[in-house]
Amino acid sequence: MISELDGQRMPAHVAIVMDGNGRWGQQRGLKRTEGHAAGEEALFDTVDGALDIGLRWLTVFAFSTENWRRPLDEVRFLMNFNERLLLERRDDLNERGVRVRFIGRRSGRVPGRVRRRIEETEALTAANRRLTLTFAFNYGGRAEIVDALRAVARDAADGRIDPGKIDERMIARHLYAPDMPDPDLLVRTSGEHRISNFLLWELAFAELVFTDVLWPDFRTRHLVEAIAEFQRRDRRYGGI
Repeated sequence: MISELDGQRMPAHVAIVMDGNGRWGQQRGLKRTEGHAAGEEALFDTVDGALDIGLRWLTVFAFSTENWRRPLDEVRFLMNFNERLLLERRDDLNERGVRVRFIGRRSGRVPGRVRRRIEETEALTAANRRLTLTFAFNYGGRAEIVDALRAVARDAADGRIDPGKIDERMIARHLYAPDMPDPDLLVRTSGEHRISNFLLWELAFAELVFTDVLWPDFRTRHLVEAIAEFQRRDRRYGGI
């Protein structure tokens, strides 16, 4: 199926909202956390597919600033799950040429041990360029824009920036990952048709594809289907 894609019209960057883990578990009479655990296989099957396709940038929504409102046991599970995922998967990802990065707020309620695992994984994989796998963790699109504007304001107060010259490119340079290209394609699973505060600035011109597949059931073939749909669209960026 990958061979059916047009190699000349591949997206440079795909972003995914990995939704439906809790419902997947509940539909099977399991705890919501079992759905999150099942989502690990979906994630790494998708990473395998991204590598096979030759995708250069893949960003996934792992934990939002709003997810702190969930039940305490689920939040605790997600923190421990992400820490374990890093410990068990980072060496394999490094060997396969995957650069792992995180965007989001690292202070506040994120446990210190999780922050250390994030820093270790980023350092281990920093030189890799085959695929950049970015986890949006303790991330919110509005929070990112607020943090960028705060950074711009500090630079302006210090005299490093002329306020009259603040433009879109300057704000973009103060986002969490200024070297990351804007996503060409956003995929959201589970049948929800919204972006949920994900990459608000970066998704300005992205194509949106929604699928009813719950995240734990998502596989490479679904990624390929989403890219095929992307390739059928005419992107005009406001032109004719």
